[in-house]
Amino acid sequence: MATYTLTVNGTKHQVDADPDTPLLWVLRDTIGLTGTKYGCGIALCGACTVHLNDQPVRSCAITVSMIKASQKITTIEGLSPDTSHPVQQAWIDEQVPQCGYCQSGQIMSAVALLRVKPNPSDQDIDNFMSANLCRCGTYPRIRKAIHRAAAWMQTDKK
Repeated sequence: MATYTLTVNGTKHQVDADPDTPLLWVLRDTIGLTGTKYGCGIALCGACTVHLNDQPVRSCAITVSMIKASQKITTIEGLSPDTSHPVQQAWIDEQVPQCGYCQSGQIMSAVALLRVKPNPSDQDIDNFMSANLCRCGTYPRIRKAIHRAAAWMQTDKK
């Protein structure tokens, strides 16, 4: 066991964990942020996607010992306190979730996409989001929601 300092959603946390503990389990079991989901455990499905210094990462494949105290971690809970983030709101408006299990990872990936491509094409969306699996097949609604969020975010910048 070791003690680590993690900055999660703007709050510093001191956590005691085995160095090999995946960040996912520290977020869920130690800190209590259960929005990040366990899917495959081998970084393939994307359900556990969080942002590390604004970059999407699979929290099941990163150990707590790999995180530096200076790095910022953002989970789905950190996007907004009331689901008012444009991507979250677009997800609601487009009724994207079916079972909903993969959606926090999908949303975190969509936020990262819009950070680098503020006005993505369908192909941009398909390419970027292809690393996130949705067993319910809501890909057309995901694409529509990303376009909606992009339009809102462009309007907000004007």
